[in-house]
Amino acid sequence: MTPWKIDSVIEDDIEKPRWWAQAIMIGSIIGAVLLVMGGFGTRLGMWSYSGGFTVASGGVLLAAAGFFLGVIGYIVALRKGLKAERSNILIALVICTILLVQVGMQMNAVSSVPAIHNISTDTQDPPAFDALVAVREAEGANPLAYDASVLAQQQQQAYPWVQTLKIPTNPGIVLNQAVAVLEDLGLEVVNVSVEQGIAEATDTTFWFGFKDDVVVRVRENAEGGSLVDVRSVSRVGRSDLGVNAKRIGAILQGLRG
Repeated sequence: MTPWKIDSVIEDDIEKPRWWAQAIMIGSIIGAVLLVMGGFGTRLGMWSYSGGFTVASGGVLLAAAGFFLGVIGYIVALRKGLKAERSNILIALVICTILLVQVGMQMNAVSSVPAIHNISTDTQDPPAFDALVAVREAEGANPLAYDASVLAQQQQQAYPWVQTLKIPTNPGIVLNQAVAVLEDLGLEVVNVSVEQGIAEATDTTFWFGFKDDVVVRVRENAEGGSLVDVRSVSRVGRSDLGVNAKRIGAILQGLRG
């Protein structure tokens, strides 16, 4: 038997997965790509936030469909003894499971915190932004007004540890320390005013590139030392998934040393 005939026989003996098994795997891969690109495409400016959510939502739908069809397909493959299809379907199920778990974690985060995005250690006299006001207005960002009658109780119930920090150090030194902490956390410091006793910075999320603005206010404490208040506000969206409060906590912890 000639070599080409042997190769032909071997190829014929190799069972190729049926089209539906390949389609399930390809669909799961496309779903993963859409979910990732929905975020990074937004950050790269390929489309708006709403466009990014639409693309990501398409990925979630494909992942859900892939998981449902994958389970059915794997049962069929087991019952009919279709070995070639199992590997494709298992790969699809692993991909879809990872995607759906990640989405589920995000949904759980949304449901576990109040739908607010304006967090301040001082709810009665929140630190005021300065240089970032014009930036936010130019982008049509969320309003900066802090309505204590609406936000304070929700914030205090969800994040009782978000409180004014008292430090036995001179305000000027503390302000410099605050700038260093902001930079260490990866925030972009955009304004420091010794006269106002504030430092303003912007944090950009990894995936969608959401921007949250932060202002740290340092005032002299009548009892000695300094009073430090931190405010973090998202530019877009209604719920922040608890990110602003977590960021404030990291800043306060950094100042505590």
